[in-house]
Amino acid sequence: MIFYSPTIHIMRKHLCWIKHAAAGVFFLLAVVAACKKNDAAPVNPPDIAASTSTVPTDMLFYLTRADQGALFEKQNTSLQFSVAPAGYTVIDVDTTQTFQSIDGFGYTLTGGSAALINSLSPVQKDNLLNNLFLWDSTNIGVSYLRISIGASDLSSAAFTYDDVPAGQTDTSLTRFSIDPEKTDLLPVLKKIVALNPSIKILGSPWSAPVWMKTNGSFIGGSLRPQYYRAYAQYLLKYIQAMKAEGITIDAITPQNEPLNPNNNPSMLMQATEQADFIKNFLGPAFQAAGIRTKIIVWDHNCDRPSYPIAILNDGAAKPFVDGSAFHLYNGSITALTEVHNAHPDKNLYFTEQWVGGPGNFGGDLAWHIENVIIGATRNWSRNALEWNLASDPGYNPHTAGGCSTCLGALTISGYPTRNVAYYIIAHASKFVRPGSVRIGSNNADNLPNVAFKNPQGQKVLIVLNKNKTATPFHIRFNGKLVTTQLEGGAVGTYVW
Repeated sequence: MIFYSPTIHIMRKHLCWIKHAAAGVFFLLAVVAACKKNDAAPVNPPDIAASTSTVPTDMLFYLTRADQGALFEKQNTSLQFSVAPAGYTVIDVDTTQTFQSIDGFGYTLTGGSAALINSLSPVQKDNLLNNLFLWDSTNIGVSYLRISIGASDLSSAAFTYDDVPAGQTDTSLTRFSIDPEKTDLLPVLKKIVALNPSIKILGSPWSAPVWMKTNGSFIGGSLRPQYYRAYAQYLLKYIQAMKAEGITIDAITPQNEPLNPNNNPSMLMQATEQADFIKNFLGPAFQAAGIRTKIIVWDHNCDRPSYPIAILNDGAAKPFVDGSAFHLYNGSITALTEVHNAHPDKNLYFTEQWVGGPGNFGGDLAWHIENVIIGATRNWSRNALEWNLASDPGYNPHTAGGCSTCLGALTISGYPTRNVAYYIIAHASKFVRPGSVRIGSNNADNLPNVAFKNPQGQKVLIVLNKNKTATPFHIRFNGKLVTTQLEGGAVGTYVW
């Protein structure tokens, strides 16, 4: 986590140069007590026919307003297709144009997030996790999580799974253990997997064990070449240890933010080093052990598409690589398309974007919907992840030097409240289910949007109104129009 604010692009997260203009407003997580843990995850999608609307409609319509007057609320609005002539801007949705498949939407379950969730009472914890990870008419169905391999900067302290006294090494990894995760992360993950057994989990390390590094420190330094083999085995043992706990790691990145040496923890890894590590050590180690966990490169900002392209241009490294991952603290989201065009046979992922506390709800909502939910998926990403799932009112926990103003999707202090990132993800996760396919839609004036067809056959259109005032527009599908309206800065998810 570092570099630039998603809202103003030039704000250092850890130095906190500029505060956001407006104070964030927290809302109580109102999850009904009757929402008990199900014996099995629901298999039926939220259904238009089962809508409680009192007016006839061809579409479900979920709305979030910039002034928080509506927070991912289903609207009791009649939206019916007709052959009336168009009088406003038209968004055309075209199922004959198909693009990438979707793996899911979600957050990073940091160590700090897990500790805060685990601090809740059993009833609060179950209700919260149900609301996040079950998929039905009540809950939002988060389908993708990122976790750190060892500590991230939003852990209470830096650690890896093979820490030894200064001056010692452990090349045989005899001291390797994921026991530090057994207090909070693993118990929470196990509950999540019980609710959604098919959830995809991405692991990212912030640092190798310090005895493998050039500077012997959690902060900065590089991986010594003589320990490339040991580090590959370290990551292999991690995947196996998590599997033994019932947690399948779908993918890993070799290093979080490999060109950021300033975070705690952090580690530099140049593109040539990452290519060498993958083609000569990590890829062969996974292959020999029969590990199917995907290897995803880069996992850093959109300003350096040359980094993943350089690795994919390496003919020996490329076969081991599934794709490339991006953050957007610098650069343009269109960098994903640049990488796609260079290597269309490889996947793209969007793995992190923070909200800086205290936040500006309307500004953060609009920026993240446009750039993360719409922007990333329109530029070939298979997923879109917000940063930390939870923080406390003081943006804790974090390491010394770690992000001190990262606003979680939830604020937990005795009970959970929902913040803007909760609603950002909900607008996509609830209906754009894993296995959905992005379909064609035109970006109309000041109405950025993205469309999908989900496995249930429903069409899903997510629209942001960038205008300051209410704007009517049409959604056209198969030659017929629906007329709708969004207030200035509002976001709508339309499903039919």
